[in-house]
Amino acid sequence: MRDEMVTMGLPRPGKALLWAMGVLLAIWILFAVSVNWVGGDGEVFSLFVGNTRAILSGQIWRLLTAGLIHDPHGLQHILFAILGLYFLAPTLEARWGSRRTLFFLIGSSVVSFTCQFLAEALLPMSIADKIGQPVWYGSMGAVEAIAVAWAITNRSQTVRLFFILPVTGNGLLLFVIGISLAAVLLVSKTYEGLITPFGGMLAGYLFGAGTPTPARRVLLKARYFWIARRAARYRSSGPKLRVIEGGEAREARRKPPTDKRFLN
Repeated sequence: MRDEMVTMGLPRPGKALLWAMGVLLAIWILFAVSVNWVGGDGEVFSLFVGNTRAILSGQIWRLLTAGLIHDPHGLQHILFAILGLYFLAPTLEARWGSRRTLFFLIGSSVVSFTCQFLAEALLPMSIADKIGQPVWYGSMGAVEAIAVAWAITNRSQTVRLFFILPVTGNGLLLFVIGISLAAVLLVSKTYEGLITPFGGMLAGYLFGAGTPTPARRVLLKARYFWIARRAARYRSSGPKLRVIEGGEAREARRKPPTDKRFLN
């Protein structure tokens, strides 16, 4: 009961989270004013959204910038992104610190959109046509990663999401997975794409589950394997050393000469 009362209060975002939400909101306002009031034709907007064909042609930056863009014609897209970060990320930022939180948001966004890109580029055409779409953008992939990381680290804690719905960590995890699966079954076209949420879940597990995280454990094992191989290489290619006996041990092992004519 005490934990639930604590989680009902207003979250207190740290510096990294405030900067992240501020940047997302500022970019949305910039494009909303440009497209709706200045008369922009959307060409600049289209340079930053995710597009599989454009990425295949070398425009790799879209995997990073797509997470910064939201629908300039409506409020719902940016609002859900800001609220998702605001209600779930402060707990993780307080535990991780600003630097790790910022890298987590950036990395999870790139990983989530990379999964969308790879699915459209590598899967058979019949499936790619179902899950693919011309462009994809938005920060809900990062929000899904935050939700999974929060759910794994707070399995038994209850939080009143949006001050209304009480959910535990396990309940939130099931909710996130269920909504994403339902979107795939219904082939619902979303801003981020159908595969991006699953990429966000994967990133949330890899970069946010436990200490050390699964991604860091893999990195440490790979680093240990590399060091062990280098050490073995040096042992096999190094100079061959032998022990030279001296003193009493050497004299004791020397055989006396058979010809003693030259001995004093």
